[in-house]
Amino acid sequence: MRIVTRPDFDGVVCAAVLEEALALTEPTLWVEPNDMQQGKVEVRDGDAIANLPFDPRCSLWFDHHATNRVTVPFEGAFEVAPSAAGLVWSYYRDGLTKDLTELIREADRIDSADLTRDEVEAPESNPYVLLSMTIFGRKGQDAPYWDRLVDLLRSRPIDEVMADPEVKRRCEAVVAQNKEYRRHLSSCTHVKEGVSITDFRGYEEAPEGNRFLVYAMFPDAVVSVKIRYVDRARKRVVLSVGHSIFNVGCNVHAGHLLSKFNGGGHFGAAACTFEASMADKYIPRIIGALQENKPHEH
Repeated sequence: MRIVTRPDFDGVVCAAVLEEALALTEPTLWVEPNDMQQGKVEVRDGDAIANLPFDPRCSLWFDHHATNRVTVPFEGAFEVAPSAAGLVWSYYRDGLTKDLTELIREADRIDSADLTRDEVEAPESNPYVLLSMTIFGRKGQDAPYWDRLVDLLRSRPIDEVMADPEVKRRCEAVVAQNKEYRRHLSSCTHVKEGVSITDFRGYEEAPEGNRFLVYAMFPDAVVSVKIRYVDRARKRVVLSVGHSIFNVGCNVHAGHLLSKFNGGGHFGAAACTFEASMADKYIPRIIGALQENKPHEH
């Protein structure tokens, strides 16, 4: 049996709970949602998928994204909820000896962006928030680090996790990176009709950093759009949408909107990936729908 999950904090916590609950025989497979949607992942019988779209070949499935709902029978749990990890925990908690309540509570808060302004402006004030920012799905070579986090979160309290030399090094790098990311956001973002638009396509490699910072820096916007190339080949574009967590006023279901553009997600946060040749057609349509700010019918 093997875990198949996404390399973000929710996915890492899903893997931590599943490793407590299941008799696993293979390492965790870390994949991106779009790869699942495009059928690029070799899912096998016995796989436990978490925080990713459903695949009928799996034995267990846990997810909380509104656009991933299925109507076929399956083993596991689906519910539109703050995190997928919370669903996995609810499914198995009665049979587990370890109390992961605090970890699940923080996974819920982080994945649903239920954060304070202080936690956004200074993530180092909350160890879980800072730790979550050390996980970048774009860096497949980081799989050994994600595996290490799973082991640490299963076996140690958060203060000991943060004291781990590799975790400490990465957290220090994130703090420095976030300062630089603020500068990149400032130079590459403009606000128009309630939408902040950050376009990183001018970079050979798009800057990475605090995904919540844009909401604090551009308080007049009710929703943000971030655009970047998938990689240096510049053949595919990733566009992400997020409702402001401080200026609540976006009525558009982001997941349903982006499901029309090879993507999906939640009401308040979603992403899509498409060929760069479609950017001039897709991007204005997405931004236009957000500026209209009407509830999106799926």
